[in-house]
Amino acid sequence: MGSAGELGTIRTNVPARLDRLPWARWHWLIVIGLGTVWILDGLEVTMVGNLSGQLSKPGSGIDISQSQITGLGAALYVAGACTGALFFGWLTDRFGRKKLFMITLVVYLAATALTAISVEAWMFFLFRFLTGFGIGGEYAAINSAIDELIPSRHRGRIDIIINGTYWAGAAAGALITIPLINFLPVDVGWRIAFGVGVVLGLVILLVRRNVPESPRWLFIHGREREAERLVGGIEQEVERETGKRLDQPDRYMTIRQRHSIGFGTIAKTMVRSYPKRTVLGFSLFVGQAFLYNAITFGFAQILETFFDTPSGSTGYYFAVIAVGNLLGPLLLGPLFDTVGRKPMIAGTYLVSSVSLLVTAWLFNEGHLNAVTMTAAWSFVLFFASAGASSAYLTVSEVFPMETRALAIAFFYAIGTAAGGITGPLLFSKLVSTGVVTDTAWAFTIGAILMGLAGIVAAFLGVKAERRGLEDIAKPLTAQEA
Repeated sequence: MGSAGELGTIRTNVPARLDRLPWARWHWLIVIGLGTVWILDGLEVTMVGNLSGQLSKPGSGIDISQSQITGLGAALYVAGACTGALFFGWLTDRFGRKKLFMITLVVYLAATALTAISVEAWMFFLFRFLTGFGIGGEYAAINSAIDELIPSRHRGRIDIIINGTYWAGAAAGALITIPLINFLPVDVGWRIAFGVGVVLGLVILLVRRNVPESPRWLFIHGREREAERLVGGIEQEVERETGKRLDQPDRYMTIRQRHSIGFGTIAKTMVRSYPKRTVLGFSLFVGQAFLYNAITFGFAQILETFFDTPSGSTGYYFAVIAVGNLLGPLLLGPLFDTVGRKPMIAGTYLVSSVSLLVTAWLFNEGHLNAVTMTAAWSFVLFFASAGASSAYLTVSEVFPMETRALAIAFFYAIGTAAGGITGPLLFSKLVSTGVVTDTAWAFTIGAILMGLAGIVAAFLGVKAERRGLEDIAKPLTAQEA
């Protein structure tokens, strides 16, 4: 995995040309082709959580318990996501964004289809791991591509909103499971649920074929002519759409082209050159991963255990908190570009932390029912969702371009492993005891970690709003002009 030799030195203004583009139909192609996969992820994870009771029933076609699905099954899904993020993240920086965001979606679709035909518990667990493996690679390939293709003045809100659309899928998944549970045989409904994800994924795959490679990646890896043709074509398309001639920016940068950057060089850059940003990324990911992976995805089990909510009705409640999660990024996203990254990231983390602590106290004291618990969670997650999305935004823009995909993968894997593997295993046991205090402690742990991450963001956050990626972190291959 060593670095290849230099190919040559070029002078380019491609980043400045991309950043000065007005918003156009071409940008919507990027948003739809790349961003919609989070809807699939939300759909998948939510359906599994809400179908856990149905899957564990006799006659489902699989001998598996609900705690195994929400505990071991969820942990394996996240373990796969962490592994896939690191594997595909490295390949994305080495072989390009486009090639990998096609491959990762195919892996995801194949594994989801195989899950639908599982007949043994081990098959279900294996295919859940492989599904996570594909989706982990998606996070690395897609977030890096989006940030490199979207103009800097829109980057924050677009990234936040795209990551937040996960919850549009979650709401859809919650509602889809209701008829599948109530009106179809116990061994049929859950299989159709996974089939729905496959069909939607195939549609996204067709759209994604038209999404181009990142011009930034191209010119660093010796394909500057292709980058120039691509950006020139985009500019002509935008000029036709707007009827206005684009100005030609005079901001150039000199790049030493390379086939690839060694893994050791990337690791040293993150740890030695940007230690504070590394601590920031780790903190943000651990905080949000514990809150979401450890607690939220067991919400259906909490409703059934403590409020005697029928499994066929939990989807309605989850759809409500999913809407709260979706509205947070949609309404707060623009503020990350105007008010600024530091105050918004720290603020969303701290507000969600404090409100979750209050929810834990109310729950422990017996003041909540299924409806009021859902309302409290909706408030918490309105802010937490925007905060969690900002974690991906942060690590994708504060490190050099050559390390971008692997940086996303690294923090996603480390943070999510801490919160998403140990979390489900620990908290599914706490919830399954049926003891209110145990679940209140689960809420409290998530709240504390979220709050600590907010404090770190307040001190170590980077003012990246409306700034070019190369201004936030100079490329490793860049030379002084």
